[in-house]
Amino acid sequence: MPLSFLCLMDDADGMDARRWLSRAKAVHRQLRDQLPPENDAYRETLERIFANGGHLCLAVEDSAVRGLALWRVLENTQEGRRLYVDDLVADAAHRSQGVGKALIGWLENRARLLSCAALALDSGVQRGDAHRFYFREGFVIPSFGFRKNLS
Repeated sequence: MPLSFLCLMDDADGMDARRWLSRAKAVHRQLRDQLPPENDAYRETLERIFANGGHLCLAVEDSAVRGLALWRVLENTQEGRRLYVDDLVADAAHRSQGVGKALIGWLENRARLLSCAALALDSGVQRGDAHRFYFREGFVIPSFGFRKNLS
């Protein structure tokens, strides 16, 4: 069965959205294990992100979440308007089956519809498999990212 895409944005209220968020949580935690394991806490975390401009796109096959992208539109003086991907993950059991590629395609189309000049993301230095995938998908490394932890 081909993938379909379901987007949750701005407002995750309602039983259907809650059901989809509970299905997405296990896949999302494969990338971000610090996310809350409890459904209510996970939903509350995502609702705060949605309230700050975040959107969640789910790649779904036969009512199962196969992958997801958490994204937002940002604008800055360096790149102008860009679609920034906070999180991109395919379910480990379904990697190398086109889920990530399909999500990137969906994100590129959405970026164009939103008049974005770029599709951007950050990826941890330890994620070599992900980097190989991003290079295959046409991403480049335009700069180094620097961060100073304040806690």
